Amino acid sequence: MPQPNSNQDDFALDEIPPPPPVHYAEQALLGALLLQPHRLKTIGVLLPEHFASHSHHALFAAMLGTPPPTPAEHTTSPVWLNTLLDVARPQAPGLTVPHLHTLIQGCPTPEHAGAYARMVRADHARRTLRRHAEQLVQTATDRGLPDPAAAILAQADALASVLDEMAGQFAPHPGSLPRTPLPDPAPRNTNEEALEEERLLLASATAHPAEVARMRWLQPSDFALPLHAALFHCIYALAHRGDPVDPVTVLWEAQHRGIVVQDLNPTELMHLVAGSAGSPEHWGELVLQRALLTQAHTTGIRIAAFTDDPANTPYQLIAGGRRALADLTALRARWQHTTPSKPPATGPRTTAAPCAGPPRTAVPPARATR
Repeated sequence: MPQPNSNQDDFALDEIPPPPPVHYAEQALLGALLLQPHRLKTIGVLLPEHFASHSHHALFAAMLGTPPPTPAEHTTSPVWLNTLLDVARPQAPGLTVPHLHTLIQGCPTPEHAGAYARMVRADHARRTLRRHAEQLVQTATDRGLPDPAAAILAQADALASVLDEMAGQFAPHPGSLPRTPLPDPAPRNTNEEALEEERLLLASATAHPAEVARMRWLQPSDFALPLHAALFHCIYALAHRGDPVDPVTVLWEAQHRGIVVQDLNPTELMHLVAGSAGSPEHWGELVLQRALLTQAHTTGIRIAAFTDDPANTPYQLIAGGRRALADLTALRARWQHTTPSKPPATGPRTTAAPCAGPPRTAVPPARATR
């Protein structure tokens, strides 16, 4: 009969990560309350869901629902402790009398219960912020939403509300910006659909320069392909100056801006901006919406990175989260200025098409994609 390999067992035990610091803060707090139940009134606002451990959650819920004994009763009788176990065990069957003793032994100083409670609240705030950041990333990458922009703005509002709530709970302090290295921005969506929308925008912009002159809300950074951004800027500059706009004048403007290079010859460039494909505002809205989703994705992964760094204090998370939201807020302002007829982000979602321009019915001749 084969014998168990003790070396392998030891290695497996070594692979188990140690509990996070909040685990010991929760143990110390619950141990303090088990020793001195009257301290429940001194720890401030604390809810069972603030605890990361399920068994700690259940035990604290039992404490809130069970009238504490007087100090004299508690020193002479274990009735309250037994009642806590009876109430909490249906939700946490693993709770035992030895477990309660472990919690009591894990409390170095019961008088510090208030400090332990602040640690529990701080870690709960970090987990809550991370969950909302992950939801923002998930929403930004969900291609099945009927109105992705409205969903993104609603989720951004929820995340901002979490930061506001945290700001009311945790005091500011010097050095409030996190020092966590920022992850790379989310990659731009350069699939054929995104590039075709940008090509349709260039063609329609050349055909309708009067509309382009009003499109200050569309910025080069909104485009998936830098070449498309540069060509749109050429068309916008011609329209803004009141100069004639057609494929030849766009070619001339592009030459002065150094866009006509070996990879894009003059014929390819003129084909790229030729034809008529509906309203440029319609295609511009689609380009801007894609940029909104990309920026939301970047914002979410940055805030999640802040929450993953245990060195960040709650207020550093607040400062870093608000700074990460700033770029999304700026893009959001342009989007809402462009689509004033759309409902607020927190209102009912609609499946209406962008307000400017027709649906995709006209497709211009084939163009270079380089």
